[in-house]
Amino acid sequence: MPATFDKPRLHAVNDTSPQGDYSALTPDCIIDAVEARGHVCSGRMLALNSYENRVYRLDLEQGGAIVAKFYRPGRWSDAAIREEHAFAIELAEAEIPVVAPLMQAGETLFAHNGYRYALYPQQGGRWPDLESREQRRWLGRFLGRIHAIGRAGRFRHRNTLDAGMGRTARDYLLANGFLPAHIETAYASLCDDLLAAIDAAFARAGEVTCLRLHGDCHRGNILWTDAGPHFVDLDDCGAGPAIQDLWMLLDGEREAMQAQLCDLLEGYEAFAVFDARETGLIEALRSLRIMHYAAWLARRWQDPAFPQAFPWFNSNRYWEDHILELREQLARMQEPALRV
Repeated sequence: MPATFDKPRLHAVNDTSPQGDYSALTPDCIIDAVEARGHVCSGRMLALNSYENRVYRLDLEQGGAIVAKFYRPGRWSDAAIREEHAFAIELAEAEIPVVAPLMQAGETLFAHNGYRYALYPQQGGRWPDLESREQRRWLGRFLGRIHAIGRAGRFRHRNTLDAGMGRTARDYLLANGFLPAHIETAYASLCDDLLAAIDAAFARAGEVTCLRLHGDCHRGNILWTDAGPHFVDLDDCGAGPAIQDLWMLLDGEREAMQAQLCDLLEGYEAFAVFDARETGLIEALRSLRIMHYAAWLARRWQDPAFPQAFPWFNSNRYWEDHILELREQLARMQEPALRV
């Protein structure tokens, strides 16, 4: 089964702070930040699953709850964060179920005690299993609507998904001595071969349209209720081919992924045109994700939250398995693309 991960990244050119400093983000600081925007907190707080940023659910005295997202220091510029917010609001205004930031006096990005943050309405739901054709078509329709709006504008401050993220990942790991000495040469050589295959895949696809994307559209960022799906966490929104928001929803062996993709596209093409050449990018994008995921963990390894959450990282066994996975990807990239 092809691997997927919870936290893919677009090529983070703005990521200048490898570890971030959350040491001053105390519970009092969090509550003070939320109450500075006019909310009265009950004192009950829950840290939500987020490693790149810090995200908390805070109960309010008047009932209900609010979500506060504190951005990793140094990762994004203010302009890039505001562009993320504007895209979410644009989608929400088009009645697409995206959880958009709350606005006060025309502003969505706030600061307190040196931390930048945004507030969101609390919305529950469950991860979708996407086992039924109707669920997949339903999700495909919403992705088609997102991409129809994504095509209508462009980002100026967000990142673009391309093969450069793989080269950046390889160079970072080699330059900072993360690879054990006995496999460093094998890793470098394998990456060269894999990056050549990725370049060839992009060349075969030709001039595909680069549009505004969710960018991190895996099942963990889709919450399902009886009313259907809604999308969360546009922290990695950026520009890229449409298939980036589709391939991470495919799961299982080739035959199963073929059927899943057809169902997604049946809904998708009710609202947006899909370029069939992009299916040839699926394994290239998966390979870039795997490479970048390893480098993302390495860049964040000095953040105390990461060794606790990923204790298996940076061992000899991890790197040996990583090389095996990259070799499997190189073989997978020689297979024919999925059909549409």
